[in-house]
Amino acid sequence: MQRTPLHKFHADNGGSMVDFVGWEMPIRYSSIHEEHKQVRTSGGIFDVSHMGRVRFSGRHARRLLERLCTRKIYDMQNGQCRYSLVCNEKGGVRDDVIVYRIDEDEFLVVVNASNREKLLGHFEQVRTAGDLSVKIKDETLDTAMVALQGPKIIEMVGQVSREVPTLKRYRFTIKNLLVMKLIVSRTGYTGEDGVEVILPAGAVDMGLKMLFRDINLKAPDAMVKPIGLGARDTLRMEAAMPLYGHELGEEINALSCGVDFAIAMDKDQGQLGEKFIGMDALRQTIESGGPARKLVGLEIEGKRTARQGNVIKIGDKEVGVVTSGCLSPTLEKVIAMAFVDKDKTAVGTALQVDIGRGVLEAKIVPMPFYKAAK
Repeated sequence: MQRTPLHKFHADNGGSMVDFVGWEMPIRYSSIHEEHKQVRTSGGIFDVSHMGRVRFSGRHARRLLERLCTRKIYDMQNGQCRYSLVCNEKGGVRDDVIVYRIDEDEFLVVVNASNREKLLGHFEQVRTAGDLSVKIKDETLDTAMVALQGPKIIEMVGQVSREVPTLKRYRFTIKNLLVMKLIVSRTGYTGEDGVEVILPAGAVDMGLKMLFRDINLKAPDAMVKPIGLGARDTLRMEAAMPLYGHELGEEINALSCGVDFAIAMDKDQGQLGEKFIGMDALRQTIESGGPARKLVGLEIEGKRTARQGNVIKIGDKEVGVVTSGCLSPTLEKVIAMAFVDKDKTAVGTALQVDIGRGVLEAKIVPMPFYKAAK
């Protein structure tokens, strides 16, 4: 297994380590429930260094990303981030990514750990086929990435930087701090406010000491505590954020996934526009009446949890399948996301989840399940 530059940090803080797509990562430090509550009420630090970081530079960098990404790239501003999908020719989802525009000819793309190698090959194939002048550099092993999430995080970061708290959502800044160059973005995957920081792998210890100079992460009442993958999953579920391998996948139509905002079906119009890979297939989907199933949120009676792959029925008829489920620590209810036949997706629709050893009563509810107070 590969180790991130924060491996010592995990050991020092009692992280319970597991194999996560080939990386040794902390599943938890205390309990998933406690860590979840910590992020919702104060703040948490997540190691997300296992995610891929790929730099695109050169005079055709934007054109290449236009072809790869479902979002418009040409109207991005310097210092702006955008969530996007990368599709295959059938309109399925290769991955969901965050694109950072550094300059007109330079971009950084953050990808999921499980798809990094696959995407690097795809990026190079598309570059070569288009004879595009772009340098593609995988910077994953040379850098680290941490996410700081929670209602008190911006206050804490403001003690180190005056600029970062003024960033708008999905904006980033590049900071020169002593010998380090940091990319600090105001994004996240938990439903809370916060930042993500990309820094040189060799500068992790120095960076953490500067950030947490007055904070004891092990103190019971610490403003910020380390958070593992377990709570990261329950947090993203409450925020109804899709996860590759669950709500997103190569065989899942991109228009089914509840992220239509990230699919610009008009991006090939105008002088700077380009078709993205999979656009023709998605247009055919629209012309034929849309995808057969759509992603919905479920609230389930009782305390038993639905799991990925559980069949959803109305009476004796199968109408869908669960993609993710958990007992929500914030709502104290069992929630799930699922693909359901498009004519059965109305909020309030009653249905049943077959968990093999029984049936759970459920109803369709709006997503996200949780919204942070503003």
